[in-house]
Amino acid sequence: QVQLVESGGGLVQAGGSLRLSCTASGRTFSSYFMGWFRQAPGKEREFVAAISRNSANTYLPQSVKGRFTISRDNAKNTVYLQMNSLKPEDTAVYYCAADSSYSGSYYSVYEYDYWGQGTQVTVSS
Repeated sequence: QVQLVESGGGLVQAGGSLRLSCTASGRTFSSYFMGWFRQAPGKEREFVAAISRNSANTYLPQSVKGRFTISRDNAKNTVYLQMNSLKPEDTAVYYCAADSSYSGSYYSVYEYDYWGQGTQVTVSS
């Protein structure tokens, strides 16, 4: 089992940047496929980014591609989400997720086994 703790959220003006971090407990972080999701009030949780175990592959939806970057440091048990050129529509609670047996559906909430508690990101216009 792994526990995930997100940090780095906050209030930022449109056009600004934030870097979210998600630190995992345990010594097997490198065996987990990792993802970021977000959920705005009244909306379903949506996929934001994912990264393979060895960082060889990253996945981002068109809505954030070119603005967001996902990376990981297995030595620090941490996955990052760098968010640039933020827009008011990026406002949401951002969740980190870990997948112990990746089957290819990186965009689906059902792919992931473990979730963090979330961190709020608010982008003002």
